[in-house]
Amino acid sequence: MKFSGWPENGELVVGKIDEIEDFGVFVDLEEYEDKRGLIHISEVASGWIKNVRDHVREGQTVVCKVLDVDTESQQIDLSLKDVNDHQRSDKIQEWKNEQKADNWMELAFGEDVEDETYGAVANELLAAHGSLYEAFEQAAIHGEEALEDADLDDDLDAIVETARENVSVPYVKVTGYVDLECPDGDGVDAVKEALQAAEGNGEGPASGASRGSDDERNESSGVPDEVDLDVTYVGAPEYRIRVQAPNYKTAEDQLEESARRAADRIGGFGGSGEFHRDRRSDEE
Repeated sequence: MKFSGWPENGELVVGKIDEIEDFGVFVDLEEYEDKRGLIHISEVASGWIKNVRDHVREGQTVVCKVLDVDTESQQIDLSLKDVNDHQRSDKIQEWKNEQKADNWMELAFGEDVEDETYGAVANELLAAHGSLYEAFEQAAIHGEEALEDADLDDDLDAIVETARENVSVPYVKVTGYVDLECPDGDGVDAVKEALQAAEGNGEGPASGASRGSDDERNESSGVPDEVDLDVTYVGAPEYRIRVQAPNYKTAEDQLEESARRAADRIGGFGGSGEFHRDRRSDEE
């Protein structure tokens, strides 16, 4: 997405060097529509410069600081020397992230989406999260809840679905609940075993003589090492399952698998287990 306005003084911008002259360097701004800036030779590098081409080349992608913007004369003055390595690295990563987000917008709404529709959605996401990438990242982690402040009623599903299919985030957390009940005399022990199964300590239904066997207790659950899964008591018969994982799909899969293991396990004792996403108990 390219902005139609003008950059602000002090802003860091990404550009591509288009033309090199003895007095300075012309730069096409990658983030702004039809905007071109000038890096005066004195702003290319610190110290005396004999040949500008010793420091830059045509086609090079650079990060510059905006020194001055004159909209009347259509002139943008830039500095290359005022940007340190840390700023340059962060800005390039931010720019690359926004390019990814642009692609996700096309995936969500199609390549033929009208500019008016694209702009309206993008502006809502920018207003809510500051950048398109951040909006998609938050949608991948928190779903529709992350976009509550944006006026996107008809577009929420497309954004959330695209985010969860394409965005890689450091980790996501999901929560669900399972109700475990067992009417027979060993109900307490049955629930304990079901909870162990939910946490990954054995899986599969228990049955009569074999329900406490070492083989069952030691059977691998298949919970990946990078997944953190925790089961806690909420209020009989409800138990909370929290999962932290590198991505949404893994987290959701492990949450459902945990509840399934618990239900299968207690089912072997003649009990029942029911998974649900929202809390039902009255007390926290």
